[in-house]
Amino acid sequence: MLTLLQNTPIFFVAIGGILGLLVGSFLNVVIYRLPKMMERGWQAQCAELNGQPPVDHEPFNLVLPRSACPHCRHPIGALENIPLLSYLFLRGKCAGCGARISLRYPVVEAVSGVLSAYAAWHFGFGVAGIAALFFIWALVALTFIDFDTQLLPDAITLPLLWLGLLLNLNGVFTSLDNAVIGAAAGYLVLWSVYWLFKLVTGKEGMGYGDFKLLAAIGAWLGWTLLPLVILLSSLVGAVVGIILIVAAKQGRDIPIPFGPYLAGGGLIALFWGQVLTQSYLQLLTP
Repeated sequence: MLTLLQNTPIFFVAIGGILGLLVGSFLNVVIYRLPKMMERGWQAQCAELNGQPPVDHEPFNLVLPRSACPHCRHPIGALENIPLLSYLFLRGKCAGCGARISLRYPVVEAVSGVLSAYAAWHFGFGVAGIAALFFIWALVALTFIDFDTQLLPDAITLPLLWLGLLLNLNGVFTSLDNAVIGAAAGYLVLWSVYWLFKLVTGKEGMGYGDFKLLAAIGAWLGWTLLPLVILLSSLVGAVVGIILIVAAKQGRDIPIPFGPYLAGGGLIALFWGQVLTQSYLQLLTP
């Protein structure tokens, strides 16, 4: 099996794509349930601090209760949970009540599958290729959670940061020195921007989750790619923000999550960061 994966790149690409689709289905659960699990945890902590009895909730985690239609509570069977295919077969409707299934579900599965297949092709079978899959899955989950709730859970960002540092003990993506500096610089850069903005405007421009996410990206890719990540995420964020304000008529005070743009910048840097940086430096060289 290992020989086949090493000597037949297309096989690893296919495995990566299929695995990405399956993990994408699980990521839909993480995206929906993890913020609610965090909210329950906060409620329990508040009750404990106030000397109140804990709220008696039914078990709610990434496994329980079983997935069901939010409209009619029809349990989602195995055949109704096949990535992409079930959505197409059901024509985007619940088998129990016919309610429309959100397009979000197949989109997350498709994005995870395509990016996973591309990572398998780009890096090939090995530590870097397998690690890149976990990096992608974490960023996909963080992107959609931030879109929904404007939260970047520590349960994902902090393990991602430590995993990046551990991988780079052996220089999988960059040297350990670059990774450590990247983690520190990623956090401190946005931390400084946060406090500067707050001192000037009296408002909070971003959350601490953004600091931790950029620190994690720095731990994976090194400090040399952080300028590219920040530039790309800022440009995309600015363009999307302007579009939302003008086209959607959102007020300027409506918060726009920055995590998805950091994640996008991190993915671009993962695949093409070195090439883009070298091309830019060549343009500056007389």
